[in-house]
Amino acid sequence: MILYFTGTGNSRYVADYLSKLTDDELVCINDYLKENKKGETFTSNRPFVFVTPVYAWRIPRIVSMFIASNKFVGNQKAYFAVTCGDSIGNAEKYIRRLCDIKGFHHMGTAQIRMPENYLAMFNVPDESTCNKIIKNASYPIRKLADSINSEGTLAPVKASIAGIVESGIVNGLFYKFQIKTSGFHVTDKCTRCRKCEEVCPLNNISFLDNRPVWGNECTHCMACICRCPAEAIEYKKASLGRRRYTNNKEVTL
Repeated sequence: MILYFTGTGNSRYVADYLSKLTDDELVCINDYLKENKKGETFTSNRPFVFVTPVYAWRIPRIVSMFIASNKFVGNQKAYFAVTCGDSIGNAEKYIRRLCDIKGFHHMGTAQIRMPENYLAMFNVPDESTCNKIIKNASYPIRKLADSINSEGTLAPVKASIAGIVESGIVNGLFYKFQIKTSGFHVTDKCTRCRKCEEVCPLNNISFLDNRPVWGNECTHCMACICRCPAEAIEYKKASLGRRRYTNNKEVTL
């Protein structure tokens, strides 16, 4: 079973790719978060594969909470496919810790570079560069699929000293000071299509006086800002002029 969480489509693309290569079931974590489902039981005779981005060099807390709060029975081998703009830092350390808590046998973590999408801090590459990055991701995805099919163990991801600091101290500061909803606002380009409300995995966006309003639950997945058809959503001044990014590509083998 392949379970994925996605904001702008990178992890969805990787999960879909893996599903086609392994002929395995695909489950969207966003749907369960959207419906506030907890205490679910997922059963698989094949290894569980979790596909997720990193936020500040660790998998998102909501993904960790999803795994922690649900039951996984059957095959207790677990692979993690982690998408990133540059590196996953020391994320594997915390993934191993989570696996120990859940009783999973950690089979390995695959680092898969995909186009940067965190508009609140970084620029998105141009379309040509994005396409090249996505094309280059085919090799590590296929390599991971081979390991999943044979149930082989992946080599550990080596973290640099910088990566250790990023996944530790920096991640804590990121959640304390950066993950806030007060920076999101809508411009006059808003068409009231309510797409932002639809795509928010945490139901954090509602409409008041026919305009979107952000609540206090947010994971900074960038789904609302990147999937707005009118590009009417901004995050403070950081996103102004930055190219929006979504990965809606279909996988062709």
